[in-house]
Parts: sequence; structure tokens; C-alpha cells
Amino acid sequence: MADLDNLVAIVTGGASGIGAATCRLLAREGAAVVVADVQDDLGAKVANEIGGMAVFRRLDVASEADWRRVIDDTLRHFGRLDILVNNAGVSGGQGSVETTTVENWEHVHAVNLDGVFLGCKYGIEAMKRTGPAKAASKGAIVNISSIAGLVGAAGPCAYTASKGAVRLLTKSVAQQCAEKGYAIRCNSIHPGGIDTPIFNPLWQMMGHEQGKAFIGARHPIGHMGEPEDIAEAVLYLASDRSRFVTGSELVADGGITSGIQRRMLNAPR
Repeated sequence: MADLDNLVAIVTGGASGIGAATCRLLAREGAAVVVADVQDDLGAKVANEIGGMAVFRRLDVASEADWRRVIDDTLRHFGRLDILVNNAGVSGGQGSVETTTVENWEHVHAVNLDGVFLGCKYGIEAMKRTGPAKAASKGAIVNISSIAGLVGAAGPCAYTASKGAVRLLTKSVAQQCAEKGYAIRCNSIHPGGIDTPIFNPLWQMMGHEQGKAFIGARHPIGHMGEPEDIAEAVLYLASDRSRFVTGSELVADGGITSGIQRRMLNAPR
């Protein structure tokens, strides 16, 4: 058990996929959870299914006004904020640097990067206002990046750039909090292929099981990950079990970034 009793968490993109799995797991471990998303019906459903101390709040992560409202509401409702999971994101399609439009670039960065910046900015402010409920740390911020934030890809240009920026923003936030003595840790998670709605276009083309097999075969471990796999990584970084971990990236990718893939080794020279 991670012992999150008396802690309060906000999870963005909490209505589906990794966010929903994270909300459920944090709540099972004792935390009160704010399910934050723009998907009203799905978000409310997740909160109702969790029951107890879970609530849904509408949040467009690219909106500074929304962040201020949700943070203030969380402090009024629960009295504190201890855990922030910046999970909300969009794929932005497969546009290369030559084909990506300025509008697409700005939209992807508004959600994937600006949303994380705003979450960290106002999350830190809220965590500083309340004392620690547990011994080791006052707060934990977990930013969901991607393996695309570690290695380049020709296709999803805007997505790759935004996720790479999240990785280094995380380190900047961790250093700032450490230098100021805030006792707030900040780490990033870099998932590989996870069975979430981000792959819905592929599932519609190939079928769910065939699509999962196709993507899974590209991971050395031999299969795709599930949202719960990343939720477990979030739980570790959000709890005091990781009290000596900050400014780090946790890679949960089925081994896909661990070395040169077989298809590269077998390619003609």
C-alpha cells in the first residue's frame, strides 16, 4: 500500500485512458481525487464510479482561467492539494515539419505543453499554501510525457516537440522547487504504446485486437501496455516511496527505447 490517506490529487485528462486508471488507483490507495477533463459526461461517470471523495471538475488545461478556478475549488472543497498529475494531451496527427500547419502546432503545444506549465505553476502555488499531510514531502507533481519526448520521430512533429519540452520543463520545475526548499518533487513518465483512445483511429482501421497486436509487436516485450501499467508508475512517483526521486524520467515503454530494434538491424546496408 502506498498510503495516500488524507492526500488530495488532481488528475488532468481523468475521464479516460491513463487518467481514468490513475484516478481509480489513487482513490483505492486513499486519496481524494479531482477528475479533471473537458469530457463532462465521461469525467462525471469516472468520479461517480469511484464514489467516496472523488469529484469531477471541468478543466481545459490550455486555459489559465480554468486552472485558477479548479485549483481554488479544490482548496475550498478539500482544503489542500498534495498530488498533481498532468496527464491531459492530444496527438496532433502524423504531420511532419513540412506538413504540420501552424494552427496544429499551436493547438498541440497549447494542450501538451502550456497545459503542463500552467498545472505546475498553479499546482506549486496551491501546495505551498498547505502544510504536508505526510512526513516526507509537501507535494508531488507527475507529468505524463512520452517516449516521443526521448527520441525523435519524423511523423508526429508537433507531438514529439511538445513531449520533449515536457521532459525538460519537469527538470526545471524540480530544480526550482528544490532550490526554494518547497519539498515538492516533480518527475515525468514516458509511456510506450498504451491501449488508450489516442489509438482509436488505428483501431477503426484495423480492428482493436489486430491493431493491438500490430503495435505490440513493435515493443521488445511483445505487447502493448495498459492504462493501469502507467497508473502504477504514477502511484510510485506520487507517494513517499519515491521521496528521493525528483527531476527524473520513468520510462515505461516495454523496452522500445532500450536499443536498436530488430527491423533496423535487419535492414539492408
